[in-house]
Amino acid sequence: MTGSPFEMKKMGKALYDADFDVYCYCLPGHGTSPINIKNVRWEDWYSDSTLHYRELTQKYDEVYLGGLCMGAVLALAIASEYREVRGILSLSTTLFLDGWTIPWYNFLMPIGVHTILRYYYSFPEREPYGLKNETLRKKIAALQKRNTEALDNYPMSCIYELLKLSKYTQKNMFKVKAPILLMHAREDDLTSTKSAEFVFKNIGSSIRKYIELENSYHLVVMDNERDFVFEKSIEFLNSLSDFGPVIEKQPPIDDTFMESAGA
Repeated sequence: MTGSPFEMKKMGKALYDADFDVYCYCLPGHGTSPINIKNVRWEDWYSDSTLHYRELTQKYDEVYLGGLCMGAVLALAIASEYREVRGILSLSTTLFLDGWTIPWYNFLMPIGVHTILRYYYSFPEREPYGLKNETLRKKIAALQKRNTEALDNYPMSCIYELLKLSKYTQKNMFKVKAPILLMHAREDDLTSTKSAEFVFKNIGSSIRKYIELENSYHLVVMDNERDFVFEKSIEFLNSLSDFGPVIEKQPPIDDTFMESAGA
């Protein structure tokens, strides 16, 4: 939610180095200014993601979905409609905003998000920025000050749309039949393990694995255990794959991926 492909950069490269073609894109309203995200609906995120997925199915025999935070929720939502999804990497799945940094007055949020106030208020992002690693946290804080990457606040309207997407996905969780690997930090500052546990208990897949991380916060693909996350993700995908892509392995594309394997 309000993130950017920058957060997925190292994971994308790890998967690419493991001989997977990787496509990562900005959701509508992301990667620009907070103004542009305030009028975006969850259906816009869903339809845009679905379009990307359907395009990839025309090129590949196997397409896997993966995401972090709201991206994981979107992956689950798409998989509930498209049974041919080969597998899902669901990282820091955010169905519930109940992490330990969520303000005590969070219970008042429904009052705001269901009124016109949601278009005028935002919650600033602050430390620990989803990172237990203090060195990385300082770097992210510097980026936030320059406002060069992810948005530096959570517009209430965006939270409202996330909650609606979450409700839709929870309702359709039983339809998801694709194998899934869930990874979630025990100390996730944005969303507790309740989200991952809900998915694990209610998903329709017969192949499901859940790993709790002990030394990370929300951004597990950047934090202390990122190499472990990459390793387990690659192991999971390799365990499912029967074929290579139907086209020759492609170099990363600028608007969907951030770095070439040799960079």
